[in-house]
Amino acid sequence: MSAHVPSLEELRALPQVQQPTYQDPAEAARAIEQLRTLPPLVFAGECDELRDKLAEVAEGRAFLLQGGDCAETFDTVTGDNVKGKLRVLLSMAVVMTYAGQVPVVKVGRIAGQYAKPRSKDTETRNGVTLPSYRGDAVNGLDFTEEARRHDPGRLLKVYNASSATLNLVRAFVKGGFADLRTIHSWNADFVRNSNVENRYEELADEIERALAFMVTCGVSDQTLSEVDFYASHEALLLDYEHAMTRIDSRSQLPYDTSGHMIWIGERTRQLDGAHVELLRHVQNPIGIKLGPTSTPEDALGLADAIDPDRIPGRITFITRMGASNVREKLPPLVKGIEASGRKVAWVCDPMHGNTFETGNGFKTRSYSDVVEELNGFFDVHDELGTWPGGMHIELTGDDVTECLGGAFELGEADLADRYQTACDPRLNRNQSLELAFMVAERLSDGRIKRPNLIDEFRNNDF
Repeated sequence: MSAHVPSLEELRALPQVQQPTYQDPAEAARAIEQLRTLPPLVFAGECDELRDKLAEVAEGRAFLLQGGDCAETFDTVTGDNVKGKLRVLLSMAVVMTYAGQVPVVKVGRIAGQYAKPRSKDTETRNGVTLPSYRGDAVNGLDFTEEARRHDPGRLLKVYNASSATLNLVRAFVKGGFADLRTIHSWNADFVRNSNVENRYEELADEIERALAFMVTCGVSDQTLSEVDFYASHEALLLDYEHAMTRIDSRSQLPYDTSGHMIWIGERTRQLDGAHVELLRHVQNPIGIKLGPTSTPEDALGLADAIDPDRIPGRITFITRMGASNVREKLPPLVKGIEASGRKVAWVCDPMHGNTFETGNGFKTRSYSDVVEELNGFFDVHDELGTWPGGMHIELTGDDVTECLGGAFELGEADLADRYQTACDPRLNRNQSLELAFMVAERLSDGRIKRPNLIDEFRNNDF
């Protein structure tokens, strides 16, 4: 891989979509140059660690849990908000690790997910047309001319908000907050005070006994209280990602230091486009979103462009097919990649293909559709003998009412109570934990091809 990174001018000469339109180019240039002088948000060694872990996912030896807000906002960069998201992700990971008997790689949609692609450039209300809200990285949510102006100064606010979030996350995951016993107590409380099925409570009881056994045996070192946690976001804004790309002093290779893992969205994965051109030059693990119109040729072309050297852990395909399409559309993609000899991580995004609008005007998703797409994802990999490597979820640690269904049977009338998302609807804490138990059940299903780590442990000489 070359240390060359294309200039912004070279990128702007290529096809590009979903980019801000700044009224003052000189103001934008100043913001970008200031970003270039700021320290990296993440480090090359951390990106390499995550890439190694994703190589294990691709080999069927680990499972990826990637989740967080649809679109982060500056107002939600608070200790309680970050703690809530982290708590629900760690709680989900405990259940899946125990049931699946595989390590769970924990990656947040966090500390950088401030920009969103939109299907329309403008929005009209009561005869007034203004630019669409494209995330706090670009403009404001308020429906006013001033708020909706594309403001390059917001790129610096993204950096500062991401830095504060990462500092807090690092303190939490290494400072005792991630202690397995505490995390499991939240899961136990959930299953005992909700309408989930009895078998989920039985699994929670099993985990509780296992943890008690470990403590009784004297296992109380940092493995019980510290975890590795990584940050990811969609690499949507080319100016920001280019400014945060640095040459690593050890390897002399470029890394996008805005996040450990970055991904190309369904709307920006044009093979001849600027997004693919920039990301093929950075060393980070790269996610690629694939929707129902994707072909095996699309997937192979992107993999060859971004990872010509077939570096383990480099490519993660995140499929977003929709519950009604996954069983038909996913198999050709998996077969095409498998036939090429590539080893990639296959991850299911069961959120973006299942969005609809209710009769009372709320953009929402049904928990049952999310479960159906995940079950379809597992079924396809079961039939093909491949590894269902992970899931990519939009969620929050708060008790919002944005998605229908789940153990508490949220209905359309409930959406008005706590509908708080700045963009797409998220699973709340209870729906997220319920989903973790459902996925844990699938991971423990004997039909899924998975490594027997217990046998490996027995066969090793210690």
